[in-house]
Amino acid sequence: MSTDRASARKRGRSKNDPGRPRRIVRAAIMVIAEHGVEALTHRKVAEAADVPLGSTTYYFTGLDQLVEAAMDEVAHHSVAQLREWERNLPPDAALPTALADFVVTSATEQREYTIAEHNLYTVSLHRPSLRSAAAEWDDAFAAPFIARTDSLTGRMLGTLTCGLQMQVVLREEEPDRDKLEAFVRRALVGSVA
Repeated sequence: MSTDRASARKRGRSKNDPGRPRRIVRAAIMVIAEHGVEALTHRKVAEAADVPLGSTTYYFTGLDQLVEAAMDEVAHHSVAQLREWERNLPPDAALPTALADFVVTSATEQREYTIAEHNLYTVSLHRPSLRSAAAEWDDAFAAPFIARTDSLTGRMLGTLTCGLQMQVVLREEEPDRDKLEAFVRRALVGSVA
């Protein structure tokens, strides 16, 4: 048995590896988080996914296709994370406090994914093929806030949350939870705060 085949079998991977496309997408997300979309290459993704270079081009013929798959994955992850947060939130929870905690968590425990999310969201400005996915992501991201408030307030909270996440991940220091809570509280004046 060749070393390559033994190594692949040892890792539980083979040519017919059904999880390979998803691992490639997740590796692309990590490359984007670390280096940005403009530095994405099939070679970097293959190294990060621990797959042969040919696998990345087999499943994703061009980088645009890989970027679209990465965008779909981070949008799904982002919305699922927010929905889970909202499901676990008691009905009487103080929204400013809870939302500040959500932003802190996304900027610390989920930092890499949050960076990749914002990289991919921003790149949709220059890639028309991604714009509808970004708009759908906005709508889905606002939905849990709308469920807690109303349509206008929910959309405002979705936009505010994205902006706060971006600001927090841009800084190297620990997020100031009290300041984040104050932003949300001020935004909600006259709504539900």
